[in-house]
Amino acid sequence: MYFLSRREAGYRLALQLMGYRYENVVVVCLGDGAVMVGQQIASSLHCVMTLLLSDNIEVPGEGVQFGSLNQSGRFSYNSEFSSGEINEYYTEYHGYLDDKKREGMSKINKLLGDGGVVDEAMLKDQTVIVVSDGLPDAYILDAVADFLRPVRVQKLVIASPTASVEAVDRLHILSDEMHVLGVTDNFIDVNHYYDENDIPEHEQIVQMLNNTVLSWQ
Repeated sequence: MYFLSRREAGYRLALQLMGYRYENVVVVCLGDGAVMVGQQIASSLHCVMTLLLSDNIEVPGEGVQFGSLNQSGRFSYNSEFSSGEINEYYTEYHGYLDDKKREGMSKINKLLGDGGVVDEAMLKDQTVIVVSDGLPDAYILDAVADFLRPVRVQKLVIASPTASVEAVDRLHILSDEMHVLGVTDNFIDVNHYYDENDIPEHEQIVQMLNNTVLSWQ
């Protein structure tokens, strides 16, 4: 399924989520592009919106995700790996992976300083709607689940305009409810599914997060 823009896709998802309007809801966005989708949802539901930061780490030379680092500093291993595979990769690439974790945390900490990011306390006893602008795989979902594990949320809802079959399979396990407009076997790239890819600079994204209440419809 293709969309004119992330805003259009967000509006279509918002129509499916209108039952949560005026409920205790927080929209949590997975990246700057997801904020453009999430803004339409938060505006329609009259709820706050925030950003969850994470960084994926690949196995060098193999194009395979080793796992994801979230803003709390916790690292989630690729759920498709067995414990034996994780140990094997970590033994072989120990120094590289540790360096990448440090680089990822440094990048996240810089963005944390810019503001607009999620505080675990604001999610307690809320329905959390996690929004992506596209889910090519399930790795980011493991980072989300790990971040939310110590938080007592009322309900976890995942919303994405498009997702791979693999990601949807993982959603069935991790979420209480999901809203995906289009599922594809051969996911190409998130930008491929939008005619317009006009994502603002991160500073503007933070401003959008901070001004969410002003955009309530």
